[in-house]
Amino acid sequence: MTSAELSRRRVMGAGLQVFAGALAAGCSAGPAPVRRLRLATGPEGGPYNAFGKALAQAVAASGRRLEIVPVSTAASVNNLRELDEGSVDLALAMADVAEDAVLGREPFPRPVAVSALARVYVNYTHLLVPADGPVTSVQQLAGRPVAAGAAGSGVQVVAGRVLQAAGLNDGPSPAAPRQLSLAASASALREGAVDALFWSGGVPTPALSGLARELPVRFLPLDGYVGALRERYGPVYTEVSLPAAVYGLTAPVGTVGVGNYLLARDDVPDSAVRELLQVVFERWRDLLREVTAGARLEPRFAISTGQVPLHPGAAAHYRSVYG
Repeated sequence: MTSAELSRRRVMGAGLQVFAGALAAGCSAGPAPVRRLRLATGPEGGPYNAFGKALAQAVAASGRRLEIVPVSTAASVNNLRELDEGSVDLALAMADVAEDAVLGREPFPRPVAVSALARVYVNYTHLLVPADGPVTSVQQLAGRPVAAGAAGSGVQVVAGRVLQAAGLNDGPSPAAPRQLSLAASASALREGAVDALFWSGGVPTPALSGLARELPVRFLPLDGYVGALRERYGPVYTEVSLPAAVYGLTAPVGTVGVGNYLLARDDVPDSAVRELLQVVFERWRDLLREVTAGARLEPRFAISTGQVPLHPGAAAHYRSVYG
């Protein structure tokens, strides 16, 4: 064997060793690990819980290296506290509560470091009373027991603010709010344990549709309080209408609307946020089907998050897709 052939064999052998080493390194690295994100939703059977489960299923079906784990909670206020504590990575919350958290307003003792991924849909404030009962206006709730949402929920916040705007939080004969879940509120109204029921959610809310089939109810208009709420808390509150036909209504009923945000801790990686939003916008019809009828999710709507800043990953997603 000549010296040239020997040199050539040495070079080829070295090359094969390098190739084998690179191949082994590539195989040992394997696919990127699945990133698991815990999502604070709401009570079982509620709209946040339904949205969270639908989102988890949509992400799993997408094939992305991402997993969403829905966590049942009392909803908005509780969710922001869990985000602050770091026990969850994502949360759903009503816009008014989210702004309270970011600004450090009551019930939050200091600002909470969270950001928004999207405004996903609008809640409608419902105020129901028995149709054959004596209450025909908010003012007539003075001195009466009112189901005003579970402790730690966004319903409790908006109900308290409406009662305050109506002058029923204090004075000689204030309303008497009871902290009750939606299911417990419906039972209490049906049994006569309360004279009115507050709820904030999509339209129609199945539990209220069921209640309206069992008990003739009247929906009290609340749009007259939107101005006072906006003056005190800003444009987070809007005037909307429960449409005719839902719940057996024969005409629209004006009420208070407030958005719902999908939120994240600031330390959730931008890449995970961008992947999640890709799924949200690909599957928004499925996500909203069980939450609110006829809603659409559009970018110009999604980025309207008021005082709550967009997460950098969310801002990058909207820029890359919509310019």
